[in-house]
Amino acid sequence: MANHSQLGFQDASSPIMEELTQFHDHALMVALAICSLVLYLMTLMLTEKLSSSTVDAQEIELVWTILPAMVLVMLALPSLRILYMMDEINEPDLTLKAIGHQWYWTYEYTDLKDLSFDSYMIPTTELPLGHFRLLEVDHRVIVPTESTVRVIVTADDVLHSWAVPSLGVKTDAIPGRLNQTSFLAPRPGVFFGQCSEICGANHSFMPIVVESTPLANFESWSASHPS
Repeated sequence: MANHSQLGFQDASSPIMEELTQFHDHALMVALAICSLVLYLMTLMLTEKLSSSTVDAQEIELVWTILPAMVLVMLALPSLRILYMMDEINEPDLTLKAIGHQWYWTYEYTDLKDLSFDSYMIPTTELPLGHFRLLEVDHRVIVPTESTVRVIVTADDVLHSWAVPSLGVKTDAIPGRLNQTSFLAPRPGVFFGQCSEICGANHSFMPIVVESTPLANFESWSASHPS
C-alpha cells in the first residue's frame, strides 16, 4: 500500500503492474530526453550570437518530422503490448464477480457453489489495533496465489470503480453492464484498494481488500466459508 509522502507507484504485486511501472519509467526517460534537448537549444539561442548562415529547409523539415515519429513509435509499441496483455484473458483459474452498491461491495465466486458475501468497511470505532483506518473490511476477497483471477465488475445503483493499484487493476462498475479484468498475484499478501469513481456521500468509505493465499489455504477457506 502507499506510504506517507510517496511520490511513485505502489510496489508492483502482479506481472501487469510490473509492466506498467516499467513503461512509466520508459516514458519518463523519453520525456526527460526531450526536455533536455529543448532546454539545450533554448540556452544556445539565448547565449550564442546570431549567425547569418542558413540550413536547407528540406533538411530541417526532414529532421523535425522523423525525430517525433521515432519518439511516438518508441512510446506506442510498448503501450500497445501492455494494452493487449491487459485485455487478454485466457482460461482463468477463478472467476470473481464484484457488484458495487452504495456503499459496499458484494462478491460472488461463480465457480464455487453458494459462495457470496457483502464486504463493508470496518468503522474506526470497531477497528482492531494495527489495522488500517478506512481501508480494512469485514470480509476480504480471498484468492489463490499464482492463479489467474478473472473479475467481472458491475454495479447495482450508480457508477463505481473497482481498483487495486498494486495489482494494476481498475475497472468501472456500470449498472446494467458487465466489465471484466484479470490479475495474478505471484505471492501471498494483502492488497488494498478503494472505489475510484465518485458515487455519492460515502464514496470514500467503500474500500477493497484482496488477500492472496496458497491454494491449499484457499480451498480450506472456501469449504468452510458460509454463504
